Amino acid sequence: MPRPRTPLLDRARIRATALDVIDRDGLAGLSMRRLAAELGVRAPSLYSHYRTKDDLLNDLADDIMRAVDVSAFAVDWVTGLRAWARSYRAALAAHPNLVPVVAAGPARRDAALARADTVHGALVAAGWPPRQATMIGASTRYLVLGAAMASFAHGFETDAQIYADRYPHLDQAHRLRDHAAEIDADSFTLALDSFLHGLRALHTDLTRTPPA
Repeated sequence: MPRPRTPLLDRARIRATALDVIDRDGLAGLSMRRLAAELGVRAPSLYSHYRTKDDLLNDLADDIMRAVDVSAFAVDWVTGLRAWARSYRAALAAHPNLVPVVAAGPARRDAALARADTVHGALVAAGWPPRQATMIGASTRYLVLGAAMASFAHGFETDAQIYADRYPHLDQAHRLRDHAAEIDADSFTLALDSFLHGLRALHTDLTRTPPA
């Protein structure tokens, strides 16, 4: 019988399989040896495509960023920030185990840098000074990463007795886990809306024409 052919490797297939491993087993579960086994090849076969695991993780993070939508900045800066934040959170929520890699910053990642360039350029064009535009981008990112890193509502137990005896103001905390997705989504919306409301007020003061 003919020997089975080794499936051809390419960077897209390597990344897809690596992401499956990370989604399933976390970042600690990914090694080049483990990835090679998943692909049915030997580890040295990977190194002609990715020299190091960090190179692979950088490309995976950039793939995540390609799902982040910044097109709404063409409408106005508030609409742009809202859409950017929501799509950013959704992209990270789809692969939460990769959030620490994305959170490390854009470095030389093309997709991440392109989106950062769009955001910064739109804010400056709207009248924000460059330093404040940078801080707005950073603050939005903090909000998104915080929401993506962990669930507030899932941090509570379902046993009502844990809270009833010692924490009278948390007598309904045991219900949070059952409504975690709704609470976390609504909490993110509240934080984002409040953030944008404050920014609008700052922008009005900044761009108000001085009296003659």
